[in-house]
Amino acid sequence: MIKVEHTLFALPFAFTGMFLAADGLPDMRTVGLIALAVLGARSGAMGFNRIADAKIDARNPRTEKRDIPAGKISVTEASLYVVLSFALYFFAAYLLNPLCFYLSPVPFIVFLLYSYTKRFTFLCHIVLGIALGIAPIGAWAAVTGNVNLGISMLGLAVLFWVSGFDIVYACQDIDFDRSEGLFSIPRFLGLAKSLMLARVFHLVAFALFFYTWHYFDMGYVYLAGILLSGGFMVYQHSIIKPSDLSKLGMAFFNLNAYISVTICIFTFIDIMVKRMI
Repeated sequence: MIKVEHTLFALPFAFTGMFLAADGLPDMRTVGLIALAVLGARSGAMGFNRIADAKIDARNPRTEKRDIPAGKISVTEASLYVVLSFALYFFAAYLLNPLCFYLSPVPFIVFLLYSYTKRFTFLCHIVLGIALGIAPIGAWAAVTGNVNLGISMLGLAVLFWVSGFDIVYACQDIDFDRSEGLFSIPRFLGLAKSLMLARVFHLVAFALFFYTWHYFDMGYVYLAGILLSGGFMVYQHSIIKPSDLSKLGMAFFNLNAYISVTICIFTFIDIMVKRMI
């Protein structure tokens, strides 16, 4: 029901925030707890979303074969999975530090809220962006016990990046959303304007990534990672057109996974290079 690759959107940015906070690699206990927190949160959020959307998914030809509507997993089994996943998330937050534990209900509420937003607002894409944008901020707080402007800007960059590619992803359901009365930006703006808005969101995300390079006084390796990720964004939009969404799957999963992993790896390498110098 929940694929491992789904974590490739949030976990690399959580690790990016962790690397920046620790100026390298923190102790293995902290690394492990951050990974468990992200895994628990992401799995719980995705599982809850699958339960909340089960009836809608059953009516959508694109999603009717998902595990719950197809009868492969019962709602009871999925609910147990969600409870255990969120229990792991809260437990990991508790073990990290008091700030993480006190703030842990905030992402939890966002995760639950997102699953219902497309029923009443086209801002559902922004809410998803908030949910994933929390990842680097939470990891920074796990290491430092505080939050600052720089990491908040990184979280904002992730917000615009995620919101942008979610708008693109929603384009394939534009007719279904209209027939079901669901809310999405493509339903209201149409394909051409939605893809243009997604480009604007990714341009803002790129500018914010660039700002973090300046704020954290990072080196040229980090900058190269940002530029490479910007190239992935440009390529993503070049292969998707209002008249041809056939390559949307590759743009959504492959290229966006490349972006998060690239920034994470280049952040770590940059910090290690500076230490050697």
